[in-house]
Amino acid sequence: MPPYIRSAGRPARALGAAAIAAGLAAAPAAQAQDTQLYWGDTHVHTSTSVDAYAVEDYFTGPEEAYRFARGIPVLHTRLQNKVQIDRPLDFMVVADHAERMRLQVNILEAIPPIQGLPGLEEAIQTVRETPRQTMGPVEQFLSPELAEAIVSDEVRGYSWEQQIAAAERNNIPGVFTTFAGWEWTRNPGGNLHRVVFTPDGPDITRQFFPFSSDDGPDPEDLWNWLDQTSEATGARFVAIPHNSNLSNGRMFSDVDSEGRPLDVSYARQRARWETVMEITQVKGTSEVDPVLSPNDEFANFEIHRALLIGGIAEPDEADYARSALKRGLGFAAELGVNPFKVGFIGSSDSHTGLAESDEANFWGKTVRDTLPAERLNADPNTFFATWTMSASGMAAVWATENSRDAIAAAFQRREVYGTSGPRMVVRVFGGFGFSPEDARASDIAATGYAGGVPMGGDLTEAPAGAAPSFLVHAAKDPEGANLDRIQMVKGWLDAEGNQQEKVFDIVWSGDREVGGDGKLPPVGDTVDRSTALYENSIGAAQLATVWTDPEFDPDVLAFYYVRVLEIPTPRHSLYDAVALGVDPAETGQPEVIQERAWASPIWYTP
Repeated sequence: MPPYIRSAGRPARALGAAAIAAGLAAAPAAQAQDTQLYWGDTHVHTSTSVDAYAVEDYFTGPEEAYRFARGIPVLHTRLQNKVQIDRPLDFMVVADHAERMRLQVNILEAIPPIQGLPGLEEAIQTVRETPRQTMGPVEQFLSPELAEAIVSDEVRGYSWEQQIAAAERNNIPGVFTTFAGWEWTRNPGGNLHRVVFTPDGPDITRQFFPFSSDDGPDPEDLWNWLDQTSEATGARFVAIPHNSNLSNGRMFSDVDSEGRPLDVSYARQRARWETVMEITQVKGTSEVDPVLSPNDEFANFEIHRALLIGGIAEPDEADYARSALKRGLGFAAELGVNPFKVGFIGSSDSHTGLAESDEANFWGKTVRDTLPAERLNADPNTFFATWTMSASGMAAVWATENSRDAIAAAFQRREVYGTSGPRMVVRVFGGFGFSPEDARASDIAATGYAGGVPMGGDLTEAPAGAAPSFLVHAAKDPEGANLDRIQMVKGWLDAEGNQQEKVFDIVWSGDREVGGDGKLPPVGDTVDRSTALYENSIGAAQLATVWTDPEFDPDVLAFYYVRVLEIPTPRHSLYDAVALGVDPAETGQPEVIQERAWASPIWYTP
């Protein structure tokens, strides 16, 4: 048994790969019509993360993070004032870094495994007085005995038990769902981080430690561990790549960690564990880059290129979702398996413990940049300059119930979508027989499930003379802005195997008409820059259509995903500028943005 899997003193529930995969299989079609929409965040860091604590999140631990997401007031670490989310979430993953989990907290609490060790009092003083020093190697501020003990299996087990216990205390089936999880954090010149969570309870999660990059430095090491741990314990996992926009050409590369071309084994293993990706979060959006997709007029949205290690990431096809999906088609044609067949979610990557992605109520990336005045004086060249950060994002899940198993199953079948913050309701179904009348159905879901597959699904072998048709419906966030338009993004391999893409406006608000340049005129802009207020006097409360691909070739592989755009609304930097009484230009950021949702793709395979 590998050292990072531990025995719980009971027989392990060993399952084969097929049985484990079946545990997260899609809900039966007969139940699919009963799916409900649930909102969550799978990427929240607390004071248990070594970096969050080092930048002054001293008190917002997993317990407080879950309570905040449930709608319960908590104290803000920096302000020591009550903070409360306006609309509670339905589910959440506290994804603290596996690397040295609870380091500072364990030292301050003098937990049993380290009590009485030489140098403990000095370590406590360092954590209290110079927390930034704890970001470096532990040997720099701990005695040799303490440095060895703090990373021991005994301490790892203690730390993981605290995370499990907090999740269990706050898991309320049918009301609020928690998942035991963590972040595997690796940055070899570019971000390769993954969030990992499991729907299993303590009887399973106590049989292993969170796998860290210290245990294995490559994604393949993580996937191998997932394979081994599943076989040994019966645990089920979902692994989520995040911040691919900052991977510096690594996240969706065409070679593995050893520089070798991807093969079938690699593709199958990655496709098994990574069914979704994080398309947006506080460090920017990873859908597309305007340099890579110059014909997409909405590609320039919350682009962040400043690397954590310093420098700027040049646009690379391996960094963005759309180009990754196109690359995946190429591998599907070559290998018969698509390693990049991912659905989309959003999540925050908050390091404040607060799962909040509202532009008007943005708490910053870390607690050190909570106050607007601090943001005004921040060095714009630093990685965490708050005005360059995004107040983003949210994970939306179509699941049969609010439970661990049902939500994890939705992740596995990719019936999920991401938003940049607003809670837009989005339904997408693909088939070969939808008619325009279906867009006016009284029950869109029943019509969609009966006639096709939902977002995240697959279409194969088009009937003779038929092209895919898509039943699409979107409704505005009840407390947010109206909708501008719905777009269909198509990617395909042409007859010569070249990767292609095209964005179609498929339904929009108002009486606008597509111009001679093929572009739909802008919806307008009601934002008052002097007050950061806007009006819902333009746009539509909901949009629906059935769109049929007018350029369909039944012999080539393709994918389709829906992008829903709101009307322009104030960006969080404009809210700050108005509050501070400064010129919005001083923020160096756009005054307004068009918030959006991205539905997981539907793939066509001839």
